[in-house]
Amino acid sequence: MEMILVFISAALVNNFVLSRSLGICPFIGVSKRMDTSLGMGLAVTVVMGLASAITHGVYNFVLVPLGLTFLHIITFVLITACLVQVVEMYLKKNSPGLYKALGIFLPLITTNCAVLGALLLNIELFAGSMLLAVIHALGAAAGFTLALVLFSGIRERLRYSPVPKILEGVPLAMLVAGLMSIAFLGFTGMITL
Repeated sequence: MEMILVFISAALVNNFVLSRSLGICPFIGVSKRMDTSLGMGLAVTVVMGLASAITHGVYNFVLVPLGLTFLHIITFVLITACLVQVVEMYLKKNSPGLYKALGIFLPLITTNCAVLGALLLNIELFAGSMLLAVIHALGAAAGFTLALVLFSGIRERLRYSPVPKILEGVPLAMLVAGLMSIAFLGFTGMITL
């Protein structure tokens, strides 16, 4: 039951994009088309899940025993960068269309604050349980993907809607993101960790 609560909390209640304002750059940049949003969400899910497991082990079994915990942010970014390179090579070989569509945002997963935020929260909240840390990261990634896909669906519909000239583009995207954020605030208090 605790695992389900951790997952739902990370995905909906404490959504990284809409509640914590982490990962806004790809949220705005990649969300113009549904297929690229889903591809980015899946890439972030793979990276966040694997990075969570690896960084949890490295932190608890290498950095803590050696007294090098002050290096945790650098270590986490390096691990994330390595995983992003693997995902990038995989997409370049197996899905060149998605690779091109994601463009600069794919390598930017390395410095995506949602990924780093999940890894840092895992240390703070789930230092004793790798399983809960990975479930939290997967929930955060699912929430990121959900927000990205919902936002891209709305933006695709708005592209063909009559919108005042002054609101076209980024202003309307910001209004929609704000309204989505308010909607996700409805989950606040549902689950507390």
